[in-house]
Amino acid sequence: MASLVTCPHCGARPKEEFTVKGAALVRPAPDADKKSWMDYVYLRENPRGRYEEFWHHSSGCRRWLVVIRDTATHEIEASRDAALAGQTDART
Repeated sequence: MASLVTCPHCGARPKEEFTVKGAALVRPAPDADKKSWMDYVYLRENPRGRYEEFWHHSSGCRRWLVVIRDTATHEIEASRDAALAGQTDART
């Protein structure tokens, strides 16, 4: 059976319906130095353990979610609507 992600709007859905966008990154200023742009474009943290990521429900309600996932086991702990900051997580 496919891994399921609980969408606060659509309920439990297959993970294939979502596009993972990762953590929010701060874009450098247009006149930033080359190192800042290299870091922004190519370098990403690769944490082990609990991690919050932005996911887009691209084949469903098309809403942005914040998904809490364990990067070692890929187990999804919780999800919430990204637009509703500060509200309780929808447990999976």
